[in-house]
Amino acid sequence: MTTPPRARRKNTARTASGKLPIDLALQGGGSHGAFTWGVLDRLLEEDGLEIAAISGTSAGAMNAVALAAGLMDGGRAGAQRVLRQFWTRVAEISPFHTLQSSPLGTAFAPAQALMAPWLAPFKQFNAALGSQLSPYQLNPLNLNPLRDVLVETVDFKRVCACHKTQLFIAATQVRTGRLRVFGQHELTADMVMASACLPLLFQAVEIDGEAYWDGGYAGNPSLMPLITESPADDLLLVQINPVQRDDVPRSASDILDRINEVTFNASLLKEMRSIALLKQLIDGEGRSGQRHRQLLFKRVQDLRVHLIDGGESLSPLGAASKTETQWAFLSKLHELGRASASRWLADHGHHLGERSSFDLAGVLEG
Repeated sequence: MTTPPRARRKNTARTASGKLPIDLALQGGGSHGAFTWGVLDRLLEEDGLEIAAISGTSAGAMNAVALAAGLMDGGRAGAQRVLRQFWTRVAEISPFHTLQSSPLGTAFAPAQALMAPWLAPFKQFNAALGSQLSPYQLNPLNLNPLRDVLVETVDFKRVCACHKTQLFIAATQVRTGRLRVFGQHELTADMVMASACLPLLFQAVEIDGEAYWDGGYAGNPSLMPLITESPADDLLLVQINPVQRDDVPRSASDILDRINEVTFNASLLKEMRSIALLKQLIDGEGRSGQRHRQLLFKRVQDLRVHLIDGGESLSPLGAASKTETQWAFLSKLHELGRASASRWLADHGHHLGERSSFDLAGVLEG
């Protein structure tokens, strides 16, 4: 295990047990959230770290509540257990789970791979049908088995009462288009489902008379609650939507995939640029090392930003694979996430408590 060195900076606060507090910002991205599961699984093995707060959207929100519920039911091992239970149940509701988990399915796995290109036109047909008919027409009963999985595996009483971390869950208000961040002590399964509500697949989730869609449109994830509400100075972003692609998409499916990626990165990039600009302004005015008039200025000045970028590993899969929930696929993503976290800890773990390992100023230049 990699234990971050004791920080030398005076403004680095540690917990009473001597652990270094960090904040986590977890992006949404459908089943690609299993990559984040792998990252969390690995980070929970780091005894020198304490997760002070988590901001999550969509799949990131589901990972966040599973982790919080588990922390209250067995500590770190409990968090790992509940996360695995959640993703295992996600796989079990896959229409292909029974076949793939059987000996017959294993024997015919190569044949299934060969059939994939032949099945592609049917997937495209379904996508085209979905673009013409709304979920109010295709799914009038508003059935969503993912909600059942969430309720079965996550104890929301434990989530709301969790004193081992803080949670901030983002959703987009349909009426205004504004970001809504749900606080931990009010969280319900419906709020998490609102954070993950893709409007072309599911009906809007109503909470207190307001309709909500996926939080990725307004905050994927939202960083500001971590800066203003958490005592930690280290913020680790787990990003699963590729920011950059070198090739210009030409097919209809590739164009739609890239639109999906751009859309669900836009709010995050905008917020990162705002934070980077604010840091530059504070430094330019000579505020560094001085007493700040506003607490926000000090929090931004002290902020150290880190990034585990899953884009390189996940970009070859394409946005369409975000709806794949077979266990073999989710397990592969989990292992990719664990490996990425291990590499990041080896390369940058010593930066925690010391300085940023991600060039936030580079976001302004991009």
